[in-house]
Amino acid sequence: MIQNRKNAHELVAERERYSHLLSFPQISSFFIMELSTINSPKTHHNKLISDDDPPLPTMQLQRSKGGLVTMPFIIANEALERVATFGVLPNMTFYLMKEYSMGVTTAQNLLFYWSSATNFLPLIGAFIADSYLGRFLTIGFGSIFSFLGTIVLWLTAMIPKARPPPCNLLVSGQACKSATTAQYTILISSFMLMSIGAGGIRPCSLAFGANQFDKRDTNGNIKRVLETYFNWYYAAVMISVLIAMTGIVYLQDHMGWKIGFGVPVVIMFFSAFLFFLATPLYIKENVINNLLGRFVQVIVVAYKNRKLAYPEQNSGYHYNKGSEFIVPTSKLRFLNKACIIKSSEDVKQDGVAVDSWSLCTVEQVEELKSLVRVMPLWSTGIMVSINLSQSSFPLLQAKSMDRHITKRVEIPAASFGIFTVIALTVWLVVYDRVIIPLGSRIRGKPFRIGTKERMGIGIFFSCMAMLLSGIIEHVRRRKSIDQGLLNNPEGVVAMSAMWLVPQHCLNGIAEAFNAIGQIEFYYSELPKSMSSIATAMFGLGTAVANLLASVILSNVDSITKREGKESWVSSNINRGHYENYYWLLAIMTCFNLVYFMVCSWAYGPCVESGSKKLVEEDGEMELENVSRPGSTT
Repeated sequence: MIQNRKNAHELVAERERYSHLLSFPQISSFFIMELSTINSPKTHHNKLISDDDPPLPTMQLQRSKGGLVTMPFIIANEALERVATFGVLPNMTFYLMKEYSMGVTTAQNLLFYWSSATNFLPLIGAFIADSYLGRFLTIGFGSIFSFLGTIVLWLTAMIPKARPPPCNLLVSGQACKSATTAQYTILISSFMLMSIGAGGIRPCSLAFGANQFDKRDTNGNIKRVLETYFNWYYAAVMISVLIAMTGIVYLQDHMGWKIGFGVPVVIMFFSAFLFFLATPLYIKENVINNLLGRFVQVIVVAYKNRKLAYPEQNSGYHYNKGSEFIVPTSKLRFLNKACIIKSSEDVKQDGVAVDSWSLCTVEQVEELKSLVRVMPLWSTGIMVSINLSQSSFPLLQAKSMDRHITKRVEIPAASFGIFTVIALTVWLVVYDRVIIPLGSRIRGKPFRIGTKERMGIGIFFSCMAMLLSGIIEHVRRRKSIDQGLLNNPEGVVAMSAMWLVPQHCLNGIAEAFNAIGQIEFYYSELPKSMSSIATAMFGLGTAVANLLASVILSNVDSITKREGKESWVSSNINRGHYENYYWLLAIMTCFNLVYFMVCSWAYGPCVESGSKKLVEEDGEMELENVSRPGSTT
């Protein structure tokens, strides 16, 4: 299978063009991740051919499928799934505390685990789609699982015996009965079903839509059509999240859980129904091998050849014909033994290794090296994700403050996250439409802030967001005590909830700098063949961050409530000390910024090194200098 280089370059340009348009935390990063998967070697039509290959006789038959007619169904599936699943998340802390008698620490930890699973399972979904099922079946099964998950969650609200007896945990001295094992199982199964569904839909949806266009079209229409598709996809996903954070939250606040959880069931049903309705119209690509196995092969072969001597000349390494990697680099040199040719019998006449578990290519080795090199910088983004995942505490803060804009208009407590969305969107527009053109005009040449610099700036803003959150909470708590609300966490403090807006805005700016900078860093520094890995790394970091956030929260709770003291993260927001918890995160983020600087210095410049690329012209091989990350000089 030969990849069409012209189309790949066009798609790379599309990715660069749309990489600045993201607009909401975590979901914003996901959009770039999804868009970038189209550039992966795994993102193909049924069959990709080179520019020089003749048209296939079946082209006209294939054109009867796919195209713009499939776009409404694919985009609706993704957008409606997000409305359904993200709509139940903002108020989930209240649901767990009021209906399941959970403390704020237990509720937040459960949400941490759910978010971790939701961010990790798309990696599994991408692997299954690429290696076994294909994107169509993976999205289909994901839609079914998400639908079942919303049904189970709705049933917990509809069936009284599916949850503990009614009890107000926030009332001082009132003992509440905990949920039984069966009740917990039903609740957690709903979360897991929705996470599995997200793992099937989200890593495949955008790329599956791109598969519906004939990339062999040479009349220039493909670029315009893809641009239209990306515009509509981005707009639909953005609108769906806004609806989830406002409309669904409003229903839950004013019409109760039965309606608030029932509407997402109906929405998810239409998501699955519309996707399957267009089944005869879809182009369904074939599955191909995955990249993970290539990494395992390098490690195994390098270990098997650990006693092998390095060749004196660079001609002793095995590489694929036409590969940009012909000689391994000296960094992490012990891995080079995986691509040393021990005997001429190890390679077939066509240049392919007889046994891939005994001899790897230079490209495989350099792919693994590139991944290992970026891991330290990858780990610096975990702390930012930990800060962004603190959803329960801002929710309780907003609930205890005056949320009225006018006498009749009141913002739901769970909708304050929309200010993070707004801040992120505004900053990206200002950066792309004002700062970049102005900087380029002043410098007289193209201007952009480097990826590592953006990552560092994002960590700084994240630290400032936690610092400011602590200050605002300290003021709010003092006012609540002065107003006699120490033992009344449900009382409303005479302080406008709009004071919470700045911390949400700082979080949005931190997300815009760090998360998007991370993903662009992975794409620029990892080989093009590792686009799928670049996509996966941010999601994996978010999953790890949620697990670590749970560890931090649990330890803070257990340590600070010793000797009968009130926990910093008490369910009674007025008796607890949320400001101390915020400041602890700010201190950790400050140390993380120092750690980032060390890792950035150790990594070196992000300027792509020159490499030698093999280009075939008229049957003769010639070396051409190109700019390619991770290659040798």
